[in-house]
Amino acid sequence: MGKALCNLENFPDAKRCLEIALEILGKKEKEDPADVSKCYLEIAIQYETMNEFETAITLLQRALKMLEKLPQEQHSLASAYARIGHLLMLTGKVSPAIPYLESAAEIMSECFGSSHYSVAYIYSNLGSAYLELDKPHKSVKMFGVAKSIMDSALGPQHIDSLEARKNMSTAYSTLGMYDSAVEMLQEAIDGYERHGPAAEDELAESKQILEDLKKKARCGSLEEPRSKPLLLP
Repeated sequence: MGKALCNLENFPDAKRCLEIALEILGKKEKEDPADVSKCYLEIAIQYETMNEFETAITLLQRALKMLEKLPQEQHSLASAYARIGHLLMLTGKVSPAIPYLESAAEIMSECFGSSHYSVAYIYSNLGSAYLELDKPHKSVKMFGVAKSIMDSALGPQHIDSLEARKNMSTAYSTLGMYDSAVEMLQEAIDGYERHGPAAEDELAESKQILEDLKKKARCGSLEEPRSKPLLLP
C-alpha cells in the first residue's frame, strides 16, 4: 500500500504505511533476514522517490548489515552498496560514496562478469565521483572502463554509451586535453544525430559544448600541454 500511495504522490499516507511495515519487519529480522533485507531495499526506493535520501540510506545500511552475512545474496548486496554510493553522491557526500561504489563494482563483477552492463553504470558513477573530487585522471580511467563495457554490452550507439563518451569528454577537458575532449564529444554527437528527435536535447547541448571546446583547443595549441594522454583500459 505504501508503494501505491507513493506512486500517487500521497507522501504523508505513504510514510505512515511504510513506518508500520518497518515496525513489523524489524521484529522479523532474525527470523527471515533474506526476505526482510529485500523488503528494506524496496522500501528504501520509496523513500528515495519522496526525496527522503537520509532515511533511504539508513534503510540500505540496515539491509547491508544483514546481506553481508548471507553469501547467497551477493546480487542484493552489490545493489545495496551501489545505491548507498549513489545516494551519498546525491547528498554531497562524494568521498564516503567511493568505497561503496568500489565494493559494488567488485561484487557485481563476481556475480555477472566484468563485462556486464550493470558494472558499467557503477564505474560511471565512480568517474563522476572522482571528477567532483578534482581527480580527473582517475575520472577518465573510470569513464573509460564504463565506455568499454557499454560498447560491448549495449553497443556503441546506445544512448548510455554516448553519454559515457560525453562524460569522458568532460574529464579530458578538465585535464586540459581539449583535442581528446573534442574527439570524444564528436563521437557522442554523431551518435545523438542517429537517434533523431529522441536525443535532440542531448544533441543541442553537446553541440554548444563542442564549440566551446574547439575554442579552448585552438588556444591550447599555442601553449604547452598540461598533461599526457592517458592509456585507457
